[in-house]
Amino acid sequence: MQSISPINKDQSMNFKGLLFDLDGTLIDSLAIVDLAWRQFARRNQLDEDKTMDFIHGRPALQSVQQLLPDLSKAKQQHEFNLLNEFETNNTDGIVVLNGTRELLAQLEARDVPWAIVTSGTKAVAFARVQACQLPMPKVFITADHINKGKPDPEPYLLGASSLGLDASDCIVFEDAPAGVTSGVEAGCRVIAIDSHYTKQQLAAADIFVDSLAQVSLSAHALSLDFKA
Repeated sequence: MQSISPINKDQSMNFKGLLFDLDGTLIDSLAIVDLAWRQFARRNQLDEDKTMDFIHGRPALQSVQQLLPDLSKAKQQHEFNLLNEFETNNTDGIVVLNGTRELLAQLEARDVPWAIVTSGTKAVAFARVQACQLPMPKVFITADHINKGKPDPEPYLLGASSLGLDASDCIVFEDAPAGVTSGVEAGCRVIAIDSHYTKQQLAAADIFVDSLAQVSLSAHALSLDFKA
C-alpha cells in the first residue's frame, strides 16, 4: 500500500483546475447524514454501523440498491425519496469546514477553474451550498449527472471535462475512500482531507492535509502551496 506524502513548507502542486467533493471536504453535514441513514437502517432492519461505513462518498440511490437488493425498484426508489427529502429539508447544523471560505474566495478572485463533484443529488447539494452561503461553482456535478457513482472514475472525469480540462491537469479534494479511488482512477492527483477515516484508508491519495486551512493559492501561478 502506498503511503501519503508528508507536507513540507516548500511543497507546491501545479494545476489547471480544482475538483472538490462537498460533504466532509467543504462542509460538515455528518450529523444530518448520520440521522437520515440510521433512520433508514432501523426502518429496514439493517445494522446501523455497517450501513454508515458503507454509504459515505457514494450516491444515495446506488447505496439503497446495494443495501436492499431484494426490494423492488419501486420500493428502492421510495426509500431513496425519503432520504433525499429529509436531507434536502434539513440543513440546520451544517457548518463550513476550516479553510473552505478562504480558499474558495482566492479561486473566485482569480477566476480559477473549479467545480464541485458530489455524490449527493442536486436538490441536497444545492440546499447545503446555499444554506452555508458558499459561492456556487459554474460546474456542479451531482448524482443526477452520472450513471456510475464514486468509487467509479466517471464523476471526476465528467468534472474535468466540464471544465474543458484533462483529468491529469486537475487536483481532487476528497475525504472518503470511495472519492479518493474515484479521483485516482480518473487520473487526477488527489489531496485527502482529514475526516473520520484513517490515513491508511485514504492511502491512495497523493497528499493528506488536516483541513483546507493548510492549502492556499500561489500568488503568481496556478499552483497550490501547503502549510505544514
